[in-house]
Amino acid sequence: MKQSLRTLSEQVWYQGHWLGHWLAPLGWLYCGIARLRRWLYQRGWLASYATSVPVIVVGNLSVGGTGKTPLVLWLAGYLAARGDRPGIALRGYGRRAFDAAAGGDTGGAKPAIRKASKLTPEQPSLVPMDGDASQFGDEPVLLAQRSGCPVMVGRDRVAVAHELAAHAGCNLVITDDGLQHYRLQRQLEILVIDGERGFGNRRCLPAGPLREPVERRRWADLVIENVGIEDQTATPDAYRMRLEPANALSLVDPSLQRPLTDFTGQPVTAVAGIGNPQRFFAMLRGFGLLIEPRPYPDHHHYRASDLRSWPAGPVLMTEKDAVKCRAFAASAHWYIPVTAVPEPRFISALDAALDRACQLSRTNVDKECS
Repeated sequence: MKQSLRTLSEQVWYQGHWLGHWLAPLGWLYCGIARLRRWLYQRGWLASYATSVPVIVVGNLSVGGTGKTPLVLWLAGYLAARGDRPGIALRGYGRRAFDAAAGGDTGGAKPAIRKASKLTPEQPSLVPMDGDASQFGDEPVLLAQRSGCPVMVGRDRVAVAHELAAHAGCNLVITDDGLQHYRLQRQLEILVIDGERGFGNRRCLPAGPLREPVERRRWADLVIENVGIEDQTATPDAYRMRLEPANALSLVDPSLQRPLTDFTGQPVTAVAGIGNPQRFFAMLRGFGLLIEPRPYPDHHHYRASDLRSWPAGPVLMTEKDAVKCRAFAASAHWYIPVTAVPEPRFISALDAALDRACQLSRTNVDKECS
């Protein structure tokens, strides 16, 4: 059922299905509410909260995958190389509550940091490198393993950002997603666009894939487009980045690796439970692989029965899927890390934007940005 709805939504949003016209009035209503909500925050009629350090939001207008997480990984590494101490804040989609207690919205207060095994989605939780994806979410665990910086999840992003600054020693907070989470004040917005799918039919949910109207892009500080193998030109006002795949790594023993060309000339099962699985499948086909695609919903919770249903032979999956499949993995299962590579112009613009963000943060909270 979920897969059928996913297929239908793809047809409506990106392939001109007739149902999009019938849903258009609902899309207009959604856009209107989104505009009103943002205006209320801008006017101060809805409360927003500042942190003691600059906040960088990496987000998108569309539902589904655009390449945010690889860019967040790159950004965390770039900031650390500059001498900063970044932390990453996420809501933690796909988390499961391990306690019946409700934490609730803190309204900008600073709750105690939690590392215990019993957590609710409301509580700010520091993600260990060996964290359970079912408890913390797949993207948070991936970021904790790859970024080398503190990663924290919680339903209240304001509380999470406060905790990263107060207890984790971070002097910058990166939020993966959260462009529409206006309760958390931000000093820098980076909007990521999928170069292959763009904004689809340019309608808001449910008639289209947009969370806010296309015009919202004008207020982002930096716009970067994730261009694929066949994409030649970026949107005129957008910078460019590409995702470079590394060698395939074994789920059983990540020290074992194979170049993707090793998998040519044989049937390969390709598994992707991400926002845009077709991009992953297209990448594999671009290397000449003969794949049997197995798309799953984003943040899918894999079970041993899922893995048993896959054909014999090599299985290639995304790194986000690997953090959830490792407990059931066999020697035939491999994952492919990808790295974001922004163009040099974006890096120059980012440096200037970071300087402005630090100055704005000092103005907002009257505290020095180190």
